[in-house]
Amino acid sequence: MQHLYFSARRLLVLAWFGLAGGAAQAQNAVESFESGTKADYQSGAVTLSTGSWTFEDALIGTSSEDHKSGAQAARLQNRGKLTMDFYLSAGASTVTVQHAAYGQDASSGFELYYQSQACNCNTWIKAGGTVISSSATPAQASFAVNVPGPVRFELRKVSGSAYRLNLDEFTVAPYNAAPVLPVAGDDDHLTMGNPSGAVADVSQPTNYLMQKLQFALSYHRDKGTPNWVSWYLAPKWLGSTRRQDDFRADPALPAGWYQVSTTSYSGSGFDRGHNCPSADRTSSVADNSATFLMTNMIPQSPSNNQQTWAALENYSRTLVDAGNELYVIMGQYGVGGEGVIRSTGQPDRPVSATTIDNGRVTVPARVWKVIVVLPTGTGDVSRVNAGTRIIAIDTPNQNGMTTNWGQYRTSVDAIEAATGLDLLSALPVSVQQLVESKVDNGPTQ
Repeated sequence: MQHLYFSARRLLVLAWFGLAGGAAQAQNAVESFESGTKADYQSGAVTLSTGSWTFEDALIGTSSEDHKSGAQAARLQNRGKLTMDFYLSAGASTVTVQHAAYGQDASSGFELYYQSQACNCNTWIKAGGTVISSSATPAQASFAVNVPGPVRFELRKVSGSAYRLNLDEFTVAPYNAAPVLPVAGDDDHLTMGNPSGAVADVSQPTNYLMQKLQFALSYHRDKGTPNWVSWYLAPKWLGSTRRQDDFRADPALPAGWYQVSTTSYSGSGFDRGHNCPSADRTSSVADNSATFLMTNMIPQSPSNNQQTWAALENYSRTLVDAGNELYVIMGQYGVGGEGVIRSTGQPDRPVSATTIDNGRVTVPARVWKVIVVLPTGTGDVSRVNAGTRIIAIDTPNQNGMTTNWGQYRTSVDAIEAATGLDLLSALPVSVQQLVESKVDNGPTQ
């Protein structure tokens, strides 16, 4: 079945719009902090696009050190607070907020609180856990609220008093809002489709959509790994930036979810295996650094990662060098793989495991990838046809692998049958039927 996806535009006002049949649905309330002015940290009210907010130990930042989506963002210091002076009549299901450390400041934490008008009181209730903002690269935090009826919110800086914090793109989805699937255009990471129909909805923890500037993924909270990661590769993503090696937890995961960290893999015998490779994102430090988020990792056999996968990744980039653009989807399935524990002065010790990190991270049995190869151009979905080269491989997550990735080639149909995914779902069904049953027999180096 063909799916359509789009990139949602930022909404700067709270509004209602009519739907067919006379029904009405509330839009998201989005505060981008673009319309207000406040140059000092003194307590005071600020008129913004959504209404009046009280800023305490906070201002509207406009400098190059304020990490923001547009021209402005809120900046908090000490135990700063941002408080809505009004209620959102449509209630709230999910709240997201973009956050980053100001300038080169160290980490600080913030929390979200809400107050229901129905309580007729001054009680604030905490939503989710404390979010630690430790990077100058903006990340998104999500909170499940699910409050019917009028509600207002307060953002509180709760730690890192000596450091400043940027908050931006405060977004409230109305109560009982239906999640919207994004639709992608050319050169988007989801141009070829959303394989599992993932949505950025905290009520879908095993198929949670995360869209980053560098790639898109479906995250499985209970496995601690992505179900799949999808990305676009073209010359604009390749440069001379060095590998950052800054493996770290992903602060964009919803509040309260377990954060897989770099130490989660320590001593396990498995590599922190990239889905979107570091070497596919060398145009800037920020792009390369994003590939080291743990939401982009799976427990991968060292030989699978360093031999088979490395060889395929290197070959993929030669295709780009030859004038092509690629749409790549990688994923895994099954449970249980093989690793190797290496100790100085000791022989390698093979290990088998179904999970690591005390059961919090699932070790997959198989690792797969699909690559759509197109000559550089436009109208990419419409250009896929029976002659388009599509490379699909499905490999065991085990020891003893080699650089000969070609021996693991299979069809897209076979991977779909094994995973239950709908790959290349943006293509017309007639085209899918033409291309998904084929097994690539092209060159491998």
